[in-house]
Amino acid sequence: MSARNTILTRLRERTDGPLSAPDCNFAVVTERGWSPDERLARFERWITSVHGEVVHTAREDWCDVLAKVLADKGVRRLALGRDHPVAVEARLALENADVELVDVGRDIEAWKREQFESVDAGLTSIGGAIAETGSLWLWPTPDEPRLISLVPPIHIAVLDAETIEDTFFDVVERNGWANKMPTNALLISGPSKTADIEQTLAYGVHGPRELVVLIRHVSQLTENL
Repeated sequence: MSARNTILTRLRERTDGPLSAPDCNFAVVTERGWSPDERLARFERWITSVHGEVVHTAREDWCDVLAKVLADKGVRRLALGRDHPVAVEARLALENADVELVDVGRDIEAWKREQFESVDAGLTSIGGAIAETGSLWLWPTPDEPRLISLVPPIHIAVLDAETIEDTFFDVVERNGWANKMPTNALLISGPSKTADIEQTLAYGVHGPRELVVLIRHVSQLTENL
């Protein structure tokens, strides 16, 4: 009998009953009690501290702001999905703009070279954000595969202000990750960065060199920013 089977047999033959999970106090990783304004301020402070860029916009005007960001950064080829409401709105707004919209719902082998060599930016929706760490979270889908947020030089992420939670624990709990978690989830806390042995930081070596977060607000909130 292998060591593995020996251990499993001993567990199955326990005489003191089945194992049960101990009671846990998760207060240390939740219950920050921050207001929506505090969450927003903390998220922005942390993500901009690592070279993330935040742009605020009213929800009804976000496509106009997107068009300006694309123009300011010289984006000529934008990769995006087709089905998510963010992609649908962006496609309608950019239909006559000087930007080529690149479909991402293709087998990666069919356009891998194109994605790595000639796409200027990727646009994605965002599931939410974490105020405590200044992180975005998103679940890739066939319509928005993970590579469009990991490969193009610029990642443009569209975040709704009300989806910012206090902590990662709150994100997992309130969005039911235990019941419907995908095969992979992405946590993004700024553009790609790495350091050599001399601790010199370089951006964009293994992914986007720029991260632009478009934070959409209801009009009343935007007026106070």
